[in-house]
Amino acid sequence: MSTTDSKSNLPVRGQSRAVTGTGTDTAGSDENQYLTFKLQSEIYAFGILNVKEILEFGKITKVPMMPDFIKGVINLRGEVVPVVNLARRFGLKSSEITKRTCIVIIEIGSEETRQELGVMVDSVSEVLQIENDQIRPAPGFGAKIRNDFIRGMGKLNDDFVIILDQDRVLSVDELAAVRQVREMAPEHVDEDHEEFGRSGQDGADDSGGDRS
Repeated sequence: MSTTDSKSNLPVRGQSRAVTGTGTDTAGSDENQYLTFKLQSEIYAFGILNVKEILEFGKITKVPMMPDFIKGVINLRGEVVPVVNLARRFGLKSSEITKRTCIVIIEIGSEETRQELGVMVDSVSEVLQIENDQIRPAPGFGAKIRNDFIRGMGKLNDDFVIILDQDRVLSVDELAAVRQVREMAPEHVDEDHEEFGRSGQDGADDSGGDRS
């Protein structure tokens, strides 16, 4: 496993940056590159091909009568984008909102139903190159999350990073919920998310004390 030079391209507070393979100066195949992030002391990863950009956590507009793992929606350049609380999706207690909390924008669904979705994580780490022969099968037991959410375990020196299967984590059933979120979202959602929270939590609907 090698670390790409994409780390310097990851976003700083108050900014939004694209992190897809075409948007960074990286070596190796995009199919073997993964964006790593932390969630409650564990290191997870999404395949970089599904990651579009990373946003600082800011204002999220709540939508009533949604599953508890749907945090709400944001306005991303005029598009209503639902945001998933990944900790709640895993059945864990919500993480504390800090200055390092991020929203990772990923693409989900098939070619015909492709759509963007935000995923809340505690912090973003770096982009790693993980070759297929460095990925082990998901463990049969002992994981904090459902086994079917895990695509494999990427070897990271003497440790492992949990590579998520986004199609399982955000399954067809959840896609239906996402479409419902878009339909139920208020007609007016505040302007582009890049402008939110330049001092961390300016004007946020969800304060740092939110644990729901």
